[in-house]
Amino acid sequence: MKSTKIMGYRRENGRVGIRNHVVILPLDDLSNAACEAVENNIKGTLALPHHYGRLQFGEDLELHFRTLIGTGRNPNVAAVVVIGIEPEWTKVVTDGIAETGKPVFGFSIEQNGDHNTICAASRKAKELVQWATSLQREECDVSELLVSCKCGESDTTSGIASNPTVGNAYDKLYAMGNTLIFGETSEITGGEHLVADRCRTPEVREAFMKMWNDYNDFIIENKTNDLSDSQPTKGNILGGLTTIEEKALGNIQKIGKKCLVDGCLQPAEAPTGKGLWFMDSSSAAAEMVTLCGAGGAVVHFFPTGQGNIIGNPIVPVIKISANPRTVRTMSEHIDLDVSPVLRREMNLDETGDALLDLMVDTANGRFTSTEALGHREFVMTKLYRSA
Repeated sequence: MKSTKIMGYRRENGRVGIRNHVVILPLDDLSNAACEAVENNIKGTLALPHHYGRLQFGEDLELHFRTLIGTGRNPNVAAVVVIGIEPEWTKVVTDGIAETGKPVFGFSIEQNGDHNTICAASRKAKELVQWATSLQREECDVSELLVSCKCGESDTTSGIASNPTVGNAYDKLYAMGNTLIFGETSEITGGEHLVADRCRTPEVREAFMKMWNDYNDFIIENKTNDLSDSQPTKGNILGGLTTIEEKALGNIQKIGKKCLVDGCLQPAEAPTGKGLWFMDSSSAAAEMVTLCGAGGAVVHFFPTGQGNIIGNPIVPVIKISANPRTVRTMSEHIDLDVSPVLRREMNLDETGDALLDLMVDTANGRFTSTEALGHREFVMTKLYRSA
């Protein structure tokens, strides 16, 4: 690496962020319009519209709150305005975010209407933007960054070069003491025993296998004894991956050769210590990156074979590809071309270093391709039908 230091934003709770967003966060789908109106009124704010939030219950409701609160708590977020249809649930979210010490304010539309709510929230958002833009970056160590990964539109080049590049970088970050997240429960199918063998303790192994078995049981209960309709995807098959086992073996390359799995997380749950953590999560790109952001990730590695354009509003997504055609035809989406590995012009140690150098540049403020192109996909995970 060219540097183990970055210029980041140290938040009130000591965590380090690499972006400085003022987020306008809707509690529910009914509040999207008001949040987007505030974003339109106050430049420098970022609304995060989504489709859920009404009549959810049980584990689904817990996940909803965990995702919204985790998003607001993310170190890339300086301050938050929460808007909800009613005050009680809005307060649940603001109280959860407030535990970090960062500024957060809640507004409810019931008994106020859109106009009054938008006006009051806009006034507060203006104050927060002016406060946040006065914050200065300070020198921090790379080891303080929480990094996540997920692959998308994988093909044969993914398992050969782009995923192992991430694995090489993960090995180096793990040795430096970073906190790392991986997941995609369905895309480990057929290689779950390999991940289990990497678990640090019997307790972690048991927790991981329970998560995977629960997923597998769900598939069987729904009479889907194979994943041929969605795993591998049609794009995966076109790229040469014909079975979920082939896809899993490539996917597991992202956790390197030296990392041990130190713990397991529920979707959108934040790690409680350093090391490598498995998050039980969807393999859908936008959902997985949103869950990682809610878990606290400040930068995301995203290897792609056939080409995936996913981004995220608050987490910079670094795209890596080893497919020469994708690098040529979708060049505006690719941050790091690792196709030289296929031509034996670079080795994985070199591409891993290149990825870490790019991560440092990103942490210091350089936009990723997804940021420059305006990809802001924020997609909540929903478990059940609404009540």
